[in-house]
Amino acid sequence: MLIRHRLFLPATSCLLGVLSLLAVLCFHFPQALTSQEIRALYTTEFARSLLMIGLVGAFVLGTAAFLRDQNRRVALTGLVAATAAVLLGGADVQVGAVEATPYSLGVDWFILSLLFSALVFIPLEQHLAPRQTPVLRAGWRTDVCYFFLSHVLIQLILIVVTVSTSAVAGAIAVPGVKDVVASMPGWAQFLLAVFVADVAQATLHRAYHRITTLWRFHAVHHSSRDLDWLAGSRVHFIETVMTRSTVLLPLLVLGFSTSTVNAYVILVGLQAVVAHANIGIRFGWLEYVLVLPRYHHWHHARHVDYWDRNYAIHLPLVDMLMGSFKLPRDGSWPEEYGVLKLETVPEGIVAQHLMPFRGTREYEDYVA
Repeated sequence: MLIRHRLFLPATSCLLGVLSLLAVLCFHFPQALTSQEIRALYTTEFARSLLMIGLVGAFVLGTAAFLRDQNRRVALTGLVAATAAVLLGGADVQVGAVEATPYSLGVDWFILSLLFSALVFIPLEQHLAPRQTPVLRAGWRTDVCYFFLSHVLIQLILIVVTVSTSAVAGAIAVPGVKDVVASMPGWAQFLLAVFVADVAQATLHRAYHRITTLWRFHAVHHSSRDLDWLAGSRVHFIETVMTRSTVLLPLLVLGFSTSTVNAYVILVGLQAVVAHANIGIRFGWLEYVLVLPRYHHWHHARHVDYWDRNYAIHLPLVDMLMGSFKLPRDGSWPEEYGVLKLETVPEGIVAQHLMPFRGTREYEDYVA
């Protein structure tokens, strides 16, 4: 407990300082660094207020950590980043009209998502974890890199997924089915979309486990040795595109409304984080209705009996129908996470992205 307490001030200062510096850069280069879709979700005034809070927090917490001799190097990183942000204009940077661009990075989405996810899930995991792990546990740097990559490249991912699915969906559309789906009330459309998408996702998920070529990509996700809200971000870029395309395709083919698809996208993003979170609340019968942390944690268990189980991301019913449902009734959690053969997955985001193209081999610097 003392170790976690001594890390709180410097780590929080570092997080706020670095995010503040990135935010100032977004103010200076909004067309290149902010996503048009994400900009519509917040105002400039909100962004300025959030940046000011981040700067003050970085300075106050960093100074306190430095004076208390709590990991001064990490605290100094936060102070230096916050100082650089102030020197670059801080919250006073003026922003004119931002023109639409064919492509831009989603640095603003990375900042907002990381900040609010950390504020929500870190306290929950520190108080409700089934087994305690440090916030800055082994492998956290790699997972932050994955989190950064998936959020900064959000527009590129959307473009690739849309292009890969729209043409196929148009070619195999079934007008009669589309009419039936369109006539359904919104709530019924949403529930059906969740079931259809989960069946598509679980089917591909099983293929990831059973087809060697696909497993090389998916093994990256299973290489995390600790599960928490951040670990779910460890996904190979190609797997991200394949999974999102496979899930989106049936929704487009069956003619679900845009609002239903958007609502589902929000749900899958939230549930993907929750399912990996290190939260040990017992949900009783609800664990057999919705995919909650304990259910998905057993899918990640480094245990041969669970290597081919619990593929659903929303509904255990899907696994029951596929014959892949398995959940201990005693409320227990896995003792260990990761791939069965640790030496087959290297450390680091670059090596892990190259791994699927290098054939089956073992690495000296592997996840451990």
